[in-house]
Amino acid sequence: MIALRIFEITFPIFAIVAAGYFYAYKYNPDITLPNRLNIDVFVPCLIFTVIYETAGVSGLFGNLALAITIVVMFSGMIAFIVSKLFSIDPRTLCPPLMFGNAGNLGLPLVVLSFGESALTVAVICFVVCKTFHITIGVYLFSRQLNFFKILISPRILSVILALVLSQLAISIPNTILEPVRMLGNICIPLMLFSLGVRLIDIKLSEWKIGLLVALLGPICGISIVLLIIPYIELTQLEQGALFLFGALPPAVMNYMFADYYKQEPSKVAAMVLFGNALSIFTIPLALFYALPNFG
Repeated sequence: MIALRIFEITFPIFAIVAAGYFYAYKYNPDITLPNRLNIDVFVPCLIFTVIYETAGVSGLFGNLALAITIVVMFSGMIAFIVSKLFSIDPRTLCPPLMFGNAGNLGLPLVVLSFGESALTVAVICFVVCKTFHITIGVYLFSRQLNFFKILISPRILSVILALVLSQLAISIPNTILEPVRMLGNICIPLMLFSLGVRLIDIKLSEWKIGLLVALLGPICGISIVLLIIPYIELTQLEQGALFLFGALPPAVMNYMFADYYKQEPSKVAAMVLFGNALSIFTIPLALFYALPNFG
């Protein structure tokens, strides 16, 4: 029964998010250090092990990566038009509509929906989205782009190292690889928990712009995906992963960048937090279509 399957997929995700929310409500923790560890240590470990163990993930340069690129760029174009219609600074509106929550929600959502074999596809989506986010996204927020800093970031270094080792067929002893794999396994539950902690900061004063992005984001993403799928050769699993990534709410990282570069952080926070809060409704709706069509 599809309703039961949707519940089985979404319950673990939202249960961990809820745990983070109620913990933050009671203790108001500082999540900065865990998030920094996740970004700099646990996520790179996950990316490294998946790419290394799947012989380089050739899909990082394939049709799925192309499809993700189109979704990101077309979302940016739509966001720019909407920003002009509603008199919103494009630098504030474009990134949340372009860069979905590919880490916190995307990775566990795809794996729970299509099985462990989908982890490789999910990581391809995540790596491509995150690469654009830390390049184009940072430029939109700051109007500055430092390629050297991007190149030496742990996430990009983990991709490069894994690709080099896999292509050179260099074998890593399991004694060394296992702790790296264990560190990578930390990142997904921690992402979900930290997302719940962030939800405590929702500001109702910016509810209009938050609700606009919460509704417009998945509508734009899914519409673009459905338009391009007939014209790009993808496997059924890749189509399903792409569809779910198109339905994702804005990435939490958008708020972190907006706060760092002082680009209307309260508005971006509302977009991120309302979008992720409403995903409790939008994600099940997306699964209702995705499971019978791509599962």
